[in-house]
Amino acid sequence: MISRIISLTSLAIFAALFSSCGNSGVAVIPKSKIGSGGLFASRESFSVPPPSSSTVAAAASKPRDKHSMPVYAFSDRNRLVRTTAYTSTESDHLIYGDKNATGTTLRYSNRVRSAAADWSFYPVGTTFRIKGLPYLYVVDDYGSALTGTGTVDIYKPTKEVMNQWGTRNVELTIVQWGSFTRSAQLLSQRDKYGHCKQMLANIIRQQPSLAQVTSR
Repeated sequence: MISRIISLTSLAIFAALFSSCGNSGVAVIPKSKIGSGGLFASRESFSVPPPSSSTVAAAASKPRDKHSMPVYAFSDRNRLVRTTAYTSTESDHLIYGDKNATGTTLRYSNRVRSAAADWSFYPVGTTFRIKGLPYLYVVDDYGSALTGTGTVDIYKPTKEVMNQWGTRNVELTIVQWGSFTRSAQLLSQRDKYGHCKQMLANIIRQQPSLAQVTSR
């Protein structure tokens, strides 16, 4: 009788686990599960491993941005990068809601997450990974404070999780470069904004042929 009860209990637990994993698609983490006391409360606050000694050594000879961080050539895929965090409920993002600079929804799933950067450093669509984290990040946003720097801003769904990240220097690996053409097209429609105009000018300086794209 006891063994039968144990078997039935095990079956019920298995059924519950199976039903929770029935969706094989990307599971978006509910905001109610993030932050103090939530399922993922500790996942955003765990320590990211330090950059490797080889990455730090390679960064020593690079030119520096205003944050004294290395500025890389596009051939450099492993990088020492300053990262910050932002969320859609900050005062300077409220006007955009949960939309990114491409007009689509900011992403925060257990596989893919949004990031913002200067598009002349990291063109829209650039995908990368951060050492020690399982997520793939996609640059689909920008911010005026990022212009002229190699800083990457990581999207977080709440201010609490944003503050947990804070500012961190991490080892970042480029998986695939985005599109300078698409970046230039989008920015040329917004050149009344100083930071957009600056990013566009820097893209054209690097790729003069894109001046024709922006004049159409």
